[in-house]
Amino acid sequence: MRPISRPQPGEYAPYTTEYFDLVPGSDVLAHMRRCLETTPVFFRATPEDRLSSPHTPGEWTIKQILLHISDDERVYVYRTLRFARNDLTELPSFDQEVVAAHSDAYNRSLTSLLEEYVTVRQATLSFFESLPAQALTRVGIANGNPMSVRAAAFHIAGHELHHLDSIRTNYLA
Repeated sequence: MRPISRPQPGEYAPYTTEYFDLVPGSDVLAHMRRCLETTPVFFRATPEDRLSSPHTPGEWTIKQILLHISDDERVYVYRTLRFARNDLTELPSFDQEVVAAHSDAYNRSLTSLLEEYVTVRQATLSFFESLPAQALTRVGIANGNPMSVRAAAFHIAGHELHHLDSIRTNYLA
């Protein structure tokens, strides 16, 4: 599979550069494939008593964060599907707080959440690997901001890394 090059300014919302900067190397799909192994190992190494408790009142639990990573990836792949297929209908935002509050993540096992993560990631990889080169630079509008297909790939990868760093800092330090 050919690497997906980093997006250029104008292909993404400025705030997403913080996610893009976290993605190592130049092959975002290879990175996402590695995460199929490293992310489950990371969560399985987390002490059980920390999985279901927020680090401060009002924050998400680690289980909610894990499901949020999968939910966000689904939303971005849906947006990417539309833009890759040249459907340039402007797409709305989604309320991650409402989605997380109604996810029921705290009543699910870590195994179940990780199985879902792996399934979502495998579908994401399959989708991106199927795209023709000309689809990667198509740009649509989501949440009032431009987003190219390749920018979505970097968002998905960097968003996951952002949350893993947050867990390390806020829950495991």
